[in-house]
Amino acid sequence: MIADPWFYAAAIPAMIILGVSKGGFGAIGLLVVPILSLIISPVQAAAIVLPILLANDIVAVISYRGWYDLKTLKIMLPGALIGIGIGWLTAAWVTEREIRLIVGAISVAFALNYWFRHRLSQKPHGHNVAAGGFWGIVTGFTSFVSHAGGPPFQMYAVPLRLAPRLFMGTSVILFFVVNAVKTVPYFLLGQFDAANLETSAILLPVSIPATFLGIWLVKVLDAAVFYRVVYVLIFLVGLYLVWEGLTVGA
Repeated sequence: MIADPWFYAAAIPAMIILGVSKGGFGAIGLLVVPILSLIISPVQAAAIVLPILLANDIVAVISYRGWYDLKTLKIMLPGALIGIGIGWLTAAWVTEREIRLIVGAISVAFALNYWFRHRLSQKPHGHNVAAGGFWGIVTGFTSFVSHAGGPPFQMYAVPLRLAPRLFMGTSVILFFVVNAVKTVPYFLLGQFDAANLETSAILLPVSIPATFLGIWLVKVLDAAVFYRVVYVLIFLVGLYLVWEGLTVGA
């Protein structure tokens, strides 16, 4: 178990953010590992967060039961599993800094593309197997490396303009499967030691109530407001990750 009080000063806000993100605002979940990485290594941070993610996933899946878009899952999940495999095979070569830059750039580009090109159009995009498969692979890869699969998933799913609860239900099912599958390579890579698991258990009670807060916010916000909030969060988190990728360790 980690005993450093500075770790918990960072971890408690991070767990609140994680819970709210799992409940309905996935974009801000990208901040969790970077916040913890201010105190501990990114690898250890990811290992501590994964069991908590799974517990929050279970709460979210139950809360959104019956709300999902099956076609999106069929298109994206195979690619996500491939992305996890790629992340596992390349774990020794790809740095946390590079992943932050990639995810941050995708997030910023996505938001800017919406604001400058498609803001006036509310017409939903149709499904595209090739695009969905590609973004599924990116989702699985970035989720494996730093639990940062949100923006790639949203690159494909947000333009579908699903109802907020349908969007979130689809998201939580996909990431529940992704996170469950990730436990195997994480275990084989030796990331689940006793100290990390004990720390996860201590932090779990902080994140669960925040998950219900996120679920409630999705229910009370209308679709237009929901998507405005999502795009703003994607943009802000993307800027943060780009800045961090360019400056941390440079």
